[in-house]
Amino acid sequence: MEKIALIAGYGTLPREFINEAKRLGVDVISIGVKGITNFPTDYSLPIGKVGKLLKILEKEKAYSIVMLGKFEHKLAITDLISLDTKALEILRKSPDRRPETLLKTFVQVLEQEGFKFIDPFPFLKNLTAPEGVLTKKEPSEEAWEDCKFAFPIAKEIASLDIGQTIVVKKKAIVAVEAMEGTQETILRGGKVGGKGTRVVKVARKKQDFRFDTPVVGPLTVEAMKRAGADALFVEAGKVLITDRENFFKKANSFKIAVAGYNLKAEDERSPDRNRN
Repeated sequence: MEKIALIAGYGTLPREFINEAKRLGVDVISIGVKGITNFPTDYSLPIGKVGKLLKILEKEKAYSIVMLGKFEHKLAITDLISLDTKALEILRKSPDRRPETLLKTFVQVLEQEGFKFIDPFPFLKNLTAPEGVLTKKEPSEEAWEDCKFAFPIAKEIASLDIGQTIVVKKKAIVAVEAMEGTQETILRGGKVGGKGTRVVKVARKKQDFRFDTPVVGPLTVEAMKRAGADALFVEAGKVLITDRENFFKKANSFKIAVAGYNLKAEDERSPDRNRN
């Protein structure tokens, strides 16, 4: 496989991709974003310097690109003064400033320059959450009911590109993720709902893993501990668990239940769904 350029955001996922790619004998160059990427990379650029990014890619002859890690949605409303000519071109071509729309426009512009974005998922399959209870503590019956209630709602919200995380309690939606990110959503849910909230994390119905990979990690359960949340439900086979050893150590220590849930499989098992 030809050299891959990794545009790395915040978190451990980019490093886990690098490790797996190297294990498979794939050459990777890493490009970080100043103020966001939290580990040393081969190159580091300020946000909005797309022209410089193109020069690095051409210099390295890296025509396959992967984007991984957390890029705050608030970057979608970053100050125009920080953008170079190429970045401003992306803004002009983008129909709106929704994160997914901006990403797609960014991809289109780079593809016009001869680059291609590839799906990182084959390198990360071992990080996906399996179906079933994953921690020592099992979700309560009430928590499972919240999960079944909230999951289809979360899928709809995610597919509208609003957010992929919701907080629920007693079959009431307490908080929905927007630009603030997963951890802030959980904390806000705790302030509104108090102890005993549950967190649901899903992928979009037509998730394009080239642009966005739904992830939970140690920071997720740390935020849940602070918020008083007692259960985390993630979409099985779609949501990745990063820094797994630390994640499960914290979840078990905090007595937070974690489970992988498959909405489609549950629909097929439900007798009410099969009556007609």
